[in-house]
Amino acid sequence: MEVLTLLLMFLTVSGYSYVLQPRLTVTQTAGLDRDRQSEMRNEQLRHASMPVEEKLKAADSTEERRTEEEKTSERLTAEINPEMRRMEEIIKAGFTENIGEILNRNRGYESGSEERPETFNPRFGEDLDKGVEKMREGPPVPSHHPTPDAKVSLQFFPASVTRPNPEVFQSPGHHVKQDELDVKASPNLEDVMTKPSGKTTPSVRSTKINRSSKNKTIKKSKEKKRKKNDITKKASKEVTAPTHFPYFMDNYCPPECACYGRVVQCSDKDVDNVPYGIPYNARYILLMNNHIKSIQLDLLSEYVSMEFLVLSNNQLKDGSIEGAFEGVPALKRLYLDKNLLESVPTDLPVSLEELRLDNNPLRVMSEAAWARCPGLLVLSLSNSSLGNRSDSLPNAVLSPLCKLRTLNLDHNQLTSVPQGLPLTIKELYLKGNLIEQFSGGAFDGISELVVLDLSANRLTNKGLLTESLLNATHLESLNLEGNRLKQVPQHLPRSLKALNLEGNLISSIKKAAFGTLKNLEHLSLAKNKIFKVVPGAFRTLPILHQLDLCHNTLRQVPRQLPHALHSVALMHNKIQSVPRDAFCWGNTTLSRLVQVQLENNLIDMRKLNAQAFRCLRGFQVVHFY
Repeated sequence: MEVLTLLLMFLTVSGYSYVLQPRLTVTQTAGLDRDRQSEMRNEQLRHASMPVEEKLKAADSTEERRTEEEKTSERLTAEINPEMRRMEEIIKAGFTENIGEILNRNRGYESGSEERPETFNPRFGEDLDKGVEKMREGPPVPSHHPTPDAKVSLQFFPASVTRPNPEVFQSPGHHVKQDELDVKASPNLEDVMTKPSGKTTPSVRSTKINRSSKNKTIKKSKEKKRKKNDITKKASKEVTAPTHFPYFMDNYCPPECACYGRVVQCSDKDVDNVPYGIPYNARYILLMNNHIKSIQLDLLSEYVSMEFLVLSNNQLKDGSIEGAFEGVPALKRLYLDKNLLESVPTDLPVSLEELRLDNNPLRVMSEAAWARCPGLLVLSLSNSSLGNRSDSLPNAVLSPLCKLRTLNLDHNQLTSVPQGLPLTIKELYLKGNLIEQFSGGAFDGISELVVLDLSANRLTNKGLLTESLLNATHLESLNLEGNRLKQVPQHLPRSLKALNLEGNLISSIKKAAFGTLKNLEHLSLAKNKIFKVVPGAFRTLPILHQLDLCHNTLRQVPRQLPHALHSVALMHNKIQSVPRDAFCWGNTTLSRLVQVQLENNLIDMRKLNAQAFRCLRGFQVVHFY
């Protein structure tokens, strides 16, 4: 009976079996298994907290131990299974017979008989004893085994004992569901006794093979998923191509240009067209000194932030820019100087405040051209051909420019000052024209004119009429240099602060020449033919600070110069003497003069009167050489 009881203890269901002492019960076996399960859960927690490298090492060692256990189990099964059929007969025969007789009968002879049949296996008893002993010893205990007493064999697990978590024996990252590893257990001990062990063992091995194949399948599936995720992450990092033309992105700069924030510098690049790719948010676009011949019709209207456009020194013609500037919403400054335009563009944007058309062969302009941009503040039309035809600059052609502040018509072919100019003009430049007459119809009302440049024209005293500047009551700077005036003009505005009469034909200065110019501070009479100045002619200028009489034919320093004078230039004359009352006259004790230039004259230092310089700050103020 003891042998039979021992055999019953080793017959188990799929999974593991505990090798117990002969007197241990199934309940005790279950208890040991519960302890082992608790220890294995603790081991799982410890395993989860391990670093990744340690997990990988533990998984490798676990896999090696599991392989060793499977080999041991297969070896034991191979040794025991051939004899299991004989054990089944012993079990079916019942428990009443003597175990020794049963064993002898299976060995092929009765007790007392010496003959042995041919089928007798003389090693059966020895093999059985050895098999039992090996089953008692069991396979090597894994490092994660709960106790050294409960030795695990990769055979069957009793139905009453909860199976350990199979994930403990899986490699890190590979998890198999519990129901995939569970093997159906017999409901009771009788089923275990009656189930042929020879048929059960192959099913266990099949389960192990299925488990391995499922692990491989899951591993391949996870590997594919990981690769798919990597591809998705890489794709998400790629920049999506814009729907619009890619070269017009806000952060792009054409290779022909240099971009500094919202300033695009494309000057001096020898380009024939406006470079593609200038960002639409650009505010300042510089395209001067190129070979641009035309502008695409609807190109500029896309630049809603553009305020300053420079197209100076290109090859633009009237037809090549027709309609190009229409609809540009924010353009304020447009430079089209040094091109081939013969007329003022008629499609200028309403937002325009400054327009430069200098150095173009402009011949005509129409009032319609200016009606589209009434907010224009600065208009420069210098170095053109305006005025060579009778209809080139019609009267009041600029009247729509009701906010115009600066008008530059230098170096044209105008023979007279344009009529009907806007009263808002503060600076008017007419230098280098053919003007012979300045009539009173230039301003129809009180003008805001402050600066007037009529230099390098053909004005005479007759052409500068009394009513010419009658309405210019705010005029402060008047430049009449390089004309044909023979006398200081009369009827000049009292508001004048600077008067330039240089390069005329004036020969003498009369006493009442500047009688009305009480606010004059700067006066230039250089490069005239002045040989005579009436004593006290400049005395009427109480706040005159600077006086220039260079390159004349004076023989002495003018007498009674203004007390407020800071600088007087008398170079390149024929001065021989300095009158005693030239600088120091009246009650003057200390002059404000800081510079007296007397170089290139005919002064004899031995004949100078020292009293003529008595009110000066020192002799260093006077420059003789």
